[in-house]
Amino acid sequence: MRLALKRPSGFTLLEVIIVLAIGAVAYAILLSAVSRGASGADLKYAARMFASGLRQAQTTAMATRRDTLLTVDLDAREFTIPGVQEVQHLPKGIDLKLYTAQTEVVSERRGSIRFYPDGSSTGGRITVSSGERKYLVDVDWLTGRVSIGD
Repeated sequence: MRLALKRPSGFTLLEVIIVLAIGAVAYAILLSAVSRGASGADLKYAARMFASGLRQAQTTAMATRRDTLLTVDLDAREFTIPGVQEVQHLPKGIDLKLYTAQTEVVSERRGSIRFYPDGSSTGGRITVSSGERKYLVDVDWLTGRVSIGD
């Protein structure tokens, strides 16, 4: 009578190492694809920068009793306020959209939000986004109130 040798069940060490290597490569690819945009902190920072700049423009208009503009350059990802020497630059990887009154559109990629001496404004919205995440920086036309929403 012949005895059949029974092979032990399970995986060899080589098979386990190959599966772990494939998993590590897949995880690395997935991680790099997800982290291409700006971080959540950068996005929130950019929204707060815009809100601060808009409030500064409103305060300047009320203090000087003259119209004050916050001008946004979407391509350069920056904004300026007259009378303030420093141009405010936003972090890379952030997408911007500007919704404003037609009278304040300078070009397809550049426009402004105007504040009047009484505190009111032309109103508008600046959308700061990266991938699926976004913040909405709104300016109420009647009161000039600036708010940030998700």
